[in-house]
Amino acid sequence: MFNSRNRMYRNPTGAVKTDESVHFRITLPREIHCTAAYLLIERDNGDSFCLDMFWCGMNGVMNEWWECHFIPEEIGLYFYHFELKTDHGRRRLSRGYGGEAIPQGYDKWQLTVYHKDYSVPKWLQGGIMYQIFPDRFHRSENAPDIHDLPKEYSYRKIHDHWGDLPDWLPNANGRIENDDFFGGSLKGIEEKLPYIAALGATCIYLNPIFEAHSNHRYDTADYSKIDPMLGTEEDFRSLCETAGRFGIRILLDGVFSHTGSDSLYFNRDGRYEEAGAYNSQSSRYFSWYHFTQWPDQYDTWWGFDTLPNVNEHNPEFMEYINGEKGIVRKWIAAGAAGWRLDVADELPDEFIDSLNKAAKAESTDALILGEVWEDASSKTAYGIRRRYLLGGQLDTVMNYPFRDAILTYLLGGDAASFFEQVESILENYPPCCIHSLMNHIGTHDTERAITVLAGEPVHNHDRKWQSEHSLSPNQRVIGLYKMRLASLIQYTLPGIPCVYYGDEIGLEGYKDPFNRKTYPWDDTENDLMLWYRTLGRFRTGNDILSDGSFRKIFSQGDVIAFERYQESEAEENVLLVLINRGGRILIVDRHIISQDCTLLLGTDIRQEDYELEPFGYAVYEYTRLTTVQQTEDTVTHENDGTKIAML
Repeated sequence: MFNSRNRMYRNPTGAVKTDESVHFRITLPREIHCTAAYLLIERDNGDSFCLDMFWCGMNGVMNEWWECHFIPEEIGLYFYHFELKTDHGRRRLSRGYGGEAIPQGYDKWQLTVYHKDYSVPKWLQGGIMYQIFPDRFHRSENAPDIHDLPKEYSYRKIHDHWGDLPDWLPNANGRIENDDFFGGSLKGIEEKLPYIAALGATCIYLNPIFEAHSNHRYDTADYSKIDPMLGTEEDFRSLCETAGRFGIRILLDGVFSHTGSDSLYFNRDGRYEEAGAYNSQSSRYFSWYHFTQWPDQYDTWWGFDTLPNVNEHNPEFMEYINGEKGIVRKWIAAGAAGWRLDVADELPDEFIDSLNKAAKAESTDALILGEVWEDASSKTAYGIRRRYLLGGQLDTVMNYPFRDAILTYLLGGDAASFFEQVESILENYPPCCIHSLMNHIGTHDTERAITVLAGEPVHNHDRKWQSEHSLSPNQRVIGLYKMRLASLIQYTLPGIPCVYYGDEIGLEGYKDPFNRKTYPWDDTENDLMLWYRTLGRFRTGNDILSDGSFRKIFSQGDVIAFERYQESEAEENVLLVLINRGGRILIVDRHIISQDCTLLLGTDIRQEDYELEPFGYAVYEYTRLTTVQQTEDTVTHENDGTKIAML
């Protein structure tokens, strides 16, 4: 009757621009004797619309078409369903699984309407991102001795052995201090740029690099200075300049919802000469924070007293970060390509608006990427519907929904659910955002991907258990197979893949700090590394993966197949991706694969009786004529009881 993801029923599909006409079309059985049909639309602000649909002819002998147009004039979310007048009374068509209409229920379809001028910098599209946790990536032998830091940093524990396990035990007061360091630096990253470039990376995302007193540096002490253990501002400029020669840009981590308590601005530990908000109510930073009882009771980030919240609405703070001479513009001018906004949900809309304007004023190509763990198009935070992806705020986001879809599928989840998670995001996000989505399978905030895919689930195991557990030899073999599949899916879905440093060699680890181990530079040349380099060449050499559309082909049991394609007047250029997550050989319908196609990756199953091996994959490229309307049929093949639905 209707499917929101099919252009036969809704054209265009997906998110639309303001003032763009959307054509709706439903097909109804004649036997219900429909005498009137309506499209009912509601907005978040309470506005509602009822549009008459018009009878537009027959669809075959037994069905008829009803159609209408809707032109949204304002940005925001619109939710819609259909109502019918029939011989059996008033009937409703609601949203069902996969965007299909069902004649019962109360779920509505979402229509995202974004500003017609919303655009995203093109430089990231089609590229590859590489994420680095700076302290743990590479210690340069050419940098100053890390033991010769100024005396005010003498409290830092520095590991003598690069391969040590990060400290994980609490101190005598029962606190985890995160005050052990390995000495990774900006010079260390610069020295490894040839290695990163060999992976095909076009962008490096750095976890925080500004002065702070923990190894993760999310407790910013001074936004205006590079942490001395990492280097200097000149080192940063040199990194950006050298990376540029490799075709790589540098994305910075902006932590603007809170500072450290041990910071220039708050100064609870008295480290800085100037009085901070904790020291004096006359401090120029006092108005940045909210005290319920000065000085020891104040708003904090998620209850951590070492992370006092800032008031982002405060004019002085806003100017300090987003002003003409503010932090955002300073570091873009120094060479940064843009900002990843930590905990974007904690930042008010007005602050993100201002930050976006500041970044774009410094460089029209500046990228603003937000940390959002859910569907960012419909996210509600603190009772407010966020407008991240409607224009003027975030260019794109970290794509946790795709991560969940990939890992859940490879761990045995329902294959159809994989496509539902993917297609839901593609339906709700603006196209320009989709092609720059940060598609990761692990970050500094999650367990290592190979550990999730092959290890014992962490559940409620404590840090001691996590510190003692690693993959068995057999688990690691399975993990390496699954990492190949996970990364192949990651590299071929819409968006750009992001590799968390060490994933390319199967670095293991449970939760923080075990997912933040040092990179083992003595053990880099393994088969998984070669696979990631192959993926890098494959991706950067294929335009379809830059901005091509996505199409589900089939999903059942252990197998999924999908296409990426680009359309022209009479043909489509297509990539077909086939994945078998299971341990059994499966038969694939020979009709799905064109005899004129070219194998790009994997085993050519045309030469193997169309058998897809255990943990197998195949990627084909071909051209399909589109002058003839194609129809869908379902064919079922069996092999040892396994049924696979095909087009």
